[in-house]
Amino acid sequence: MTGSTTEQTPLPVVDVHAHVVVPAVEQLVAHEPGLAAQRHLDARRNGAESTAVSAVMVQERGSLLVRTDERVELMDGQGVDVQVLAPSPAQYHYWAAEPLALDLARRLHDGVATAVQATPERLTGLGVVPLQHPHLAVAALRDALAHGLRGVEISSHAPDPRGGTVELSDPRLEDFWAEAAARRAVVFVHPFGCTLDERLDRWYLSNTVGQPVETAVALSHLVFAGVLDRHPDLRVLAAHGGGYLPTYLGRSDRAWKVRSDARTCVRPPSTYLRELWFDSVVHDSRALRSLVDAAGVDRVCLGSDFPFDMGSDDPVGDLRASVLTADETSAIERINAHHLGLMPGLAT
Repeated sequence: MTGSTTEQTPLPVVDVHAHVVVPAVEQLVAHEPGLAAQRHLDARRNGAESTAVSAVMVQERGSLLVRTDERVELMDGQGVDVQVLAPSPAQYHYWAAEPLALDLARRLHDGVATAVQATPERLTGLGVVPLQHPHLAVAALRDALAHGLRGVEISSHAPDPRGGTVELSDPRLEDFWAEAAARRAVVFVHPFGCTLDERLDRWYLSNTVGQPVETAVALSHLVFAGVLDRHPDLRVLAAHGGGYLPTYLGRSDRAWKVRSDARTCVRPPSTYLRELWFDSVVHDSRALRSLVDAAGVDRVCLGSDFPFDMGSDDPVGDLRASVLTADETSAIERINAHHLGLMPGLAT
């Protein structure tokens, strides 16, 4: 494997944010009316121009989501030893009713596990939970772990079939958070869709603004609801560097200090950054420096968002070209993913 060695054993360069698609899942939902409704919502949120550009991008890069041989060849070129495969967020299918939702999760776990098993020394993976049905989340998490996956990926929210929204602060998810903490499972928070809807339907604002907003909102729910207080052993990994949250928590700290309605967690909100993990996909050296300063260098992991165009085609090169020190770079490339439990083989 690529890279320097520690005092005892070499640690690989790990990309904690990469995606995979399981074709069997799409075949199962192909004729479901809920899928058509979801695609209509996505098109409305993204706008016609961005939807068309994204279609071309998926056509050009889509094979990388399913072909392990192409994936590993590109990893070699990037200097990445290990990728953590997370399902494409388009496969959340949070519109699905209960029986179908659990079936989809299990099929997805089969598919991700199969992809990992094709090159087990280079790949590991995450599953999903049907967030729209909180009472099924524990069963889905257990199924993911039984397949040898390291945890699950969830969005920033899900539509509640009973009406409204399932937020990450929803009390019905309490058993899920407890199980994830007890099993030392990684919970990767990766948004899919922004509820600002048509306000972001041009210039790809749905992604460039919407994704960071959704991550900031989701993490704020975890902090202010006291989820991290009740479950200090949780391993929550936030996509896209945690969005807007890490570099603008002074305003949250001020609210916690002066307003009774915001003093709902034990400590100032900014202190919880050092209990979360973040990927490095921020596309700006200064933003990465700010993230490391806010969260701690031991809380940031290398990520690429492979293979999408909004990711990094050279994650190692981008990191090494940043303003970080050599020791900070090494921690982000190798060490932190090890502590998070995302190495191939047995969980750490």
